[in-house]
Amino acid sequence: MAELPSIEPLIAETAIHRDIAVIDVGSNSVRLVHFRVEGRALWPIFNEKVMAGLGRGVHDTGKLHPEGRDIALRALKRFQRLLDAKGVHNRHVVATAAVRNANDGGDFVREVAEETGLDVRILSGEDEAWYSALGLAAGIPDAHGVMGDLGGSSLELTPILNGQPQPGRTSALGPQEVLKGAPFDSEAATGMIDERLAETGVLTGQGGTFYAVGGAWRAMAQLAFARFDYPLHVVHQFALDADEARELARLTTRLSAASLRGTPGLSSRRVETLPYAALLLRRVIRHGAFDRIVFSAYGVREGVLAESLPPDLLATDPLIAGAEAMARPSSPAPDFGRALAAWIAPAMREVETAFDPARDRVLQEAGARLTDLGARFHPDHRAELARDTVLYAPFAGVTHAERAFLAAALHYRYAGKRSQLEKHDEFDLLDETQHNVAQMMGCALRLGAKLSGRATRLLDRFTLSVTPETVHLSVDESVRDLYVERSLSLLDNLAGAINRKAETEYV
Repeated sequence: MAELPSIEPLIAETAIHRDIAVIDVGSNSVRLVHFRVEGRALWPIFNEKVMAGLGRGVHDTGKLHPEGRDIALRALKRFQRLLDAKGVHNRHVVATAAVRNANDGGDFVREVAEETGLDVRILSGEDEAWYSALGLAAGIPDAHGVMGDLGGSSLELTPILNGQPQPGRTSALGPQEVLKGAPFDSEAATGMIDERLAETGVLTGQGGTFYAVGGAWRAMAQLAFARFDYPLHVVHQFALDADEARELARLTTRLSAASLRGTPGLSSRRVETLPYAALLLRRVIRHGAFDRIVFSAYGVREGVLAESLPPDLLATDPLIAGAEAMARPSSPAPDFGRALAAWIAPAMREVETAFDPARDRVLQEAGARLTDLGARFHPDHRAELARDTVLYAPFAGVTHAERAFLAAALHYRYAGKRSQLEKHDEFDLLDETQHNVAQMMGCALRLGAKLSGRATRLLDRFTLSVTPETVHLSVDESVRDLYVERSLSLLDNLAGAINRKAETEYV
């Protein structure tokens, strides 16, 4: 079997704890996100949005909406007071389409500075496209295709090649610019959308993946969860093929406002603009001939944050970093997860591939770091709590099937039964091979933790290997007394997960 590239680039750096706030003054809303940055892991620990509607009427009057301006200023005063009280001094404040397009946008920025001390940076359309794409790449490092960030006033379109944002374009395709407060007219909107998409020159029938960013499109993902009975309600990296996305768009335009308001997870404030967002997505798919749509929870705010981080840090894997940061408080030693990943790697290389060799290794690294996630949970509920924590954690760089794989592995690491997972539809995202490999990995993590007592220096006295017929454990004679009957049963469980026979030898 061919050797994988060195695992070193996948190892998360030791976390550096930083608190960084990003405030986004948008056309619809003003939002504060307080991030706890631990190494490469970006944790949103406080997130507050105020619907201000700054951009309403800018196209007609040339000025920010008066009431929206007052609401936005009050929100920014509140955010400034909150950040002062929390001691968060690293702050980035950006304003997008509404403020940059309004004749009084500069006056508003100066008033904000006088009233709050916040220094608001007005992003150009190209800047906004760049930061949105940079944020997307921070959340989906292997992104390849075109990103579209839909705001209240504008749509930013940016090509992304192998995780690297390219120059993007902005267009006045937000609902405030197209609808201008009038009732939704599909035919009139279609003509305007098609004309403006063509003017950008970004969508050329290239096919591939379209990455949907922005609150309106995230709301469509929530609608898809409810209407398609999708099991894992996590927007980030939720994917649809083009036919499914078109069906979702048609459904969105046909449902009544009352039906939309009754959708779990869907803000009633989004109902008015959802039909337009659905039409725009359908036209984007047509112009780009896209095969697949991936929704992203990462966008301009994460891009602004990512720019402030060292490039070497951003180059590390976000899933591994997130797993390391999440489990660190429960880990007996900071390096145990890394040592355990190296310990199971030779055995895992000899079983069937769950996703592809490179992704399998990333999942092994992440899973090993999560080994002690349940240490502080009640022992009667560790399997289910660890499982659900992994399923819904704000991890980046992980598909939904990979989330289910990691969650299943943690379930088995804490002695969960396969029959328990059969009750949860989330695990239907895995095929039989993926489920078996997840079970083997979870059992291997449990065995390594048990044998060593989670002491790193004892782990290398044991060697785990796999042949086509057996799962083999070599025990150094110096630690013979550590290998007890309970360990033998764990080895049997591991071997059974991949239909092999367990054997032990002392060396």
